[in-house]
Amino acid sequence: MKEIFGDIWNYHELGYWIVITTNGTIKNSGECVMGKGIAKEAKTRFWNLASWLGWKVGTCGNHCFVYTFQRRQEDKFVLGGLITFPTKQNWWERSDPYLIEKSCQELVKLVDEEQISEIYMVRPGCKNGRLDWKDVKPILEKYLDDRFIVVEIND
Repeated sequence: MKEIFGDIWNYHELGYWIVITTNGTIKNSGECVMGKGIAKEAKTRFWNLASWLGWKVGTCGNHCFVYTFQRRQEDKFVLGGLITFPTKQNWWERSDPYLIEKSCQELVKLVDEEQISEIYMVRPGCKNGRLDWKDVKPILEKYLDDRFIVVEIND
């Protein structure tokens, strides 16, 4: 695992895969709650993400999921994507270190399956999840190799 400072969306714009932290709360509309942080930012960038994730969580449970899309880059279309990373069951709760550990295991498996060589993520559970990085970092270090770049957001 590597750590850098910056804006995670800059890496997305360059065509890299990113990880977004999520929760398992589904609204009456069927959409997953994505009201803060990187989840909210992703929801505004991908028009159907909240309903797609609500369907996935409702069907399969609160797990990591691969969301792929094609986008135009110069004169061709390239495959891009993001992976959801649950840190809590309900949007109002603190993030759960045990769920973060489970999500790390699932994330590694998905990155291996998709043959992703580099993926960017925020510090899971450390902003809206109200956990301290000093407590979360050892969990990530246990599972994530140098393909995983943790971006600390410049405020």
